[in-house]
Amino acid sequence: MAKLYGLIFDVDGVIADTEPPTAEASIRVFEDLFGVKGVKREDFEAGLGCGPEAYVKAAAEIHGLQLTDDQLAQAVRMREENFIKLLKKSPSPAFPGVLELMEAALGRQNFRLAIATSSSREMSEVILKGAGIPYDKMAYVTGSDVKNKKPHPEIFLLAAQRMGIAPADCAVIEDTPDGVRAAKAAGTKCIAVTNTATAEKLSGADLICNSLEKVDIETIIQMIEAR
Repeated sequence: MAKLYGLIFDVDGVIADTEPPTAEASIRVFEDLFGVKGVKREDFEAGLGCGPEAYVKAAAEIHGLQLTDDQLAQAVRMREENFIKLLKKSPSPAFPGVLELMEAALGRQNFRLAIATSSSREMSEVILKGAGIPYDKMAYVTGSDVKNKKPHPEIFLLAAQRMGIAPADCAVIEDTPDGVRAAKAAGTKCIAVTNTATAEKLSGADLICNSLEKVDIETIIQMIEAR
């Protein structure tokens, strides 16, 4: 029997460029819920890839807001509602090379695929559907399935477990520094795509590229096997 390999995809910033609608949805929350104007996309940068709570808190700290747990929970709910409305109206297409790499892996008997995202099921599903991702053929882990957010490795360890593959035989595709740290802490190899952060900030990854068009199955196998 051929050895099995796992390929785990983050969603936001890896599968599709969701940062513009995410920021827009969040900016509306600050305006409508807290009456704060002038929030900018870069105000959320410290929370990228770390889950919705960290994302909202990043801008709140910059604008001097001390949010209660109830306020934070309400903000996250409103952000999700805004985001889903935006994506249903204007879906974000998959980045170049994403669908091709998925199809190539799904066509191999020795590969299993997984989605692993800090977002909720509802938020991530609207992205995946809009981008035409065959996620029904993959293991699927969301932020609701784990207690610890990135850079903790829990989400990738659970994805590997659901695929039935040892983390050491998996590769994770990420786009943020905390995502890279989580993948490496899980014991997987990591491919970083510079869709969100610079190559310098992603330097902990095993492979850094500016597009998944430049990544193929054989490259992934060689990377995993290079102990």
